[in-house]
Amino acid sequence: MKIISQKRALNREIRKSKCIFLMAHKDLDLDALGSCIGMYMLLKKRRKKSYIIIDDVNHELGVEKVLKELEGCLQIIKSKDLEKYLYPRQSKNLLMILDTNKTELVQSKDALNSIERKLVIDHHDLGKTTIKNATIMDDDEASSTCEMITQLIEHYDVEIESYYATVLLSGIVLDTNNFTLKTTAETYYTAYYLSCLGASAKKVQYLLKQDILEYTERQKLLADIETINEKIAFTKATPYTIYRREDLAKVADTLLFFNNIEASFVLGKIGKDTVGLSARSLGNYDISKILENLGGGGDSYNGAAKFEKTTISKVEQRLKKEIEKQEGE
Repeated sequence: MKIISQKRALNREIRKSKCIFLMAHKDLDLDALGSCIGMYMLLKKRRKKSYIIIDDVNHELGVEKVLKELEGCLQIIKSKDLEKYLYPRQSKNLLMILDTNKTELVQSKDALNSIERKLVIDHHDLGKTTIKNATIMDDDEASSTCEMITQLIEHYDVEIESYYATVLLSGIVLDTNNFTLKTTAETYYTAYYLSCLGASAKKVQYLLKQDILEYTERQKLLADIETINEKIAFTKATPYTIYRREDLAKVADTLLFFNNIEASFVLGKIGKDTVGLSARSLGNYDISKILENLGGGGDSYNGAAKFEKTTISKVEQRLKKEIEKQEGE
């Protein structure tokens, strides 16, 4: 529980603050949203005024369900309205960034630039674009940021409702691909602890349920898989279909279940002129270095990148060059 050893820094930052703003990465997933909600509940117990910044317009299915079911229960704001919520004395505001440490991946760069004091809680590897001038609480051995926040909830003996425990558990299930990746004894214990708080495994499965039409579209990506050096699986979509970011991630997860495959890369359009890349690894192949060189982020187990105003074939060429470079080292 590395994060518990850093509690003094956390306590200091919270104590100094009158208003605390919580923000995760763009294109929220259940780990990002769940960790924000878990920290929001922890701060609520400590009677701190806090807000969750969400600028995303479109949400993946699980996130959409949670936000709809919790409508009115959380103080959720957009960064364009940040000014009206800031405490007059700048030094009394704190921005907590969860589930990412990269400048280019945060929900709002305006919020990042507007609030001087920053604290990062994340489980991804640090890198060249890690947020500067921030207190960093990073544990790259943790399965998820939801696991880290749950450890804090247990340590401070915070009582949370069963629904919030369920959302935290869903973040862990998502990031571990149902406890098959980056799972330690602490991960299992954290899941057990959330179950003791009333987390529902049935509800987790509901939050992670898939749309049947989207599932059918994803299966098309498995029709033309290429292997590189017999250990890396690669596939790409046609330029005529637009996928959700989570769809590419699920295909990348699936590719790891094939024999001898240690890493996977999936390319597809996620917007009219935007190409998405999702990558996964069993931990023996360093995908984070490749993603970082391509302008993305992640850790040794999972990550992603986004490319504006380009084509799938151009991104494919860049990706394969980076893979060749890593294979040659």
